[in-house]
Amino acid sequence: MEWVYAALAGYLLGSLPFAYWFGILQNKNILLEGSGNPGSLNAWRVLGAVPGLMVLVLDLAKGLMAVALGEFLARDPAGGLLGGAMAVWGHCYSLWLLGRGGKGIAPSLGALFAVQPALLLLAGASFALAYLLTRHPYRSVFLAALVFPIGSSAFGGHPAYLWFGLGIALPVLMKHLPDWNRQAGP
Repeated sequence: MEWVYAALAGYLLGSLPFAYWFGILQNKNILLEGSGNPGSLNAWRVLGAVPGLMVLVLDLAKGLMAVALGEFLARDPAGGLLGGAMAVWGHCYSLWLLGRGGKGIAPSLGALFAVQPALLLLAGASFALAYLLTRHPYRSVFLAALVFPIGSSAFGGHPAYLWFGLGIALPVLMKHLPDWNRQAGP
């Protein structure tokens, strides 16, 4: 039952739509403005730099806290992996936004940092290499996410790390696939 609690806590924490709530404070519906994405980049564009940075920090914290809470609830480090992955799913498919959500990058980075800072470096290096090859940010995120499950498995050395990598990569891939041909910019 502890595993269910870890997964549920991670999902619920990840589903908190900070960008949407910051928009409401400014009488703006971030789902209808800018790109329509309830994430930190659209919050920056629509609401301004300070709210955008605050959303980024809170979204990073969602992933980080979900790992800590999952590990605590499951009484096992693998529970932290489950909690972190579920935070990304919650961010991408928020209960509060009836299944809408962000693209999952910020909570993914927070979870990676909490689990193993080297995984954050792997994600950054994968993105940088993909960007050098494609010069396209959305494709670069997509390609880096494809590589991530194998990389996380290699860094972790335990099968739970493969599932963690898949759990983070799948929602990110699904959210970025529609942007494969989208040009960068507002």
